[in-house]
Amino acid sequence: MIRIKELRKAFRSRQGAVEALKGITLEVPEGEFCVLLGPSGCGKTTTLRCVAGLEKPDGGEIEISGVLVSSPAAGVYVPTEKRDIGMVFQSYAIWPHMTVFQNVAFPLTQGKRRLRRAAVVEKVREALRLVQLAGLEGRPATDLSGGQQQRVAMARAMVTEPQILLMDEPLSNLDARLRAEMRQELRRITGSIRVTTLYVTHDQDEALSLGDTICVMNQGQIVQTGSPHEVYTHPRDLFVAEFLGEMNVIKGRVVAPGLVECLLGRIECTFPAASRPGAEVRLAIRPEHVTLAPLARAAHEPDAAEGTILSRLYLGDVAILEVELRGVRLKAKLPGDAEVALGERAAVRFQNDRWHVYP
Repeated sequence: MIRIKELRKAFRSRQGAVEALKGITLEVPEGEFCVLLGPSGCGKTTTLRCVAGLEKPDGGEIEISGVLVSSPAAGVYVPTEKRDIGMVFQSYAIWPHMTVFQNVAFPLTQGKRRLRRAAVVEKVREALRLVQLAGLEGRPATDLSGGQQQRVAMARAMVTEPQILLMDEPLSNLDARLRAEMRQELRRITGSIRVTTLYVTHDQDEALSLGDTICVMNQGQIVQTGSPHEVYTHPRDLFVAEFLGEMNVIKGRVVAPGLVECLLGRIECTFPAASRPGAEVRLAIRPEHVTLAPLARAAHEPDAAEGTILSRLYLGDVAILEVELRGVRLKAKLPGDAEVALGERAAVRFQNDRWHVYP
């Protein structure tokens, strides 16, 4: 388990102090896969490095499996090599002059847990089996593909059987297809050994597919924590809504309880009770909740509005269409084989229970 309480960290720059972390509080239960998600500079890697002991926080506390490893107020700082962690870096950080076996065995032969040769061989083989690299022990590290090198880095991080596994954007250097395959491998491997994992990424697809819990970060703070489904379906604010997936956003004004007026007309939706009539708000709806159908093929319905299809981005299984409706440009997500043409008039409908309203 990882427990972080009121974690603070600032860096000096020519412009003065920069607050990287502004009081982060987070608990990762034993065996959970927690993803820190956010844009560059939001503090997610700094958080990970503080947990690893690679950065010394200015304030707050960090506990790993019930042991206090960092507390500036109490004068506690446990160095990295004495924390029971394994870490996988973005750059893999494997040694090119070593074989696969030597790379994975390094923490067992040079670290604090030096073992006898027979025990080292057994643990390395088991680690390589977990990452599906059995039989490649004698191969030079430079003869491996990018995906295989990343698996070597994972095997090396896990060979000591750490209580905590830390990963800093480990898949960002892989191509799209291999990245998708490695996501499945990561879930399989971490799930099979039930290791508590803290994972950093700016890729929303990685976060949604990997995490048991997602912590969305912005400007040194955690702005929302929850399951992937919860964070995607019920984003707490407009930043989360736009960062985690695509979102159509329209300016509006509250005219009555449950009713917002915007360029699209009057829309019935649920919004916070604090939003009084006359309040300026932002309406948001995801492209998959906007339905398009060519007028020539769609039966007329009272709730349908007419729009013009401006563009179509084909992505294989889906297509992202841009439609102009009453002066507003919206995105809609349709099956990739949807038969629509540019410039065509279309019937546009919305799932009213899918609207989000933000101040």
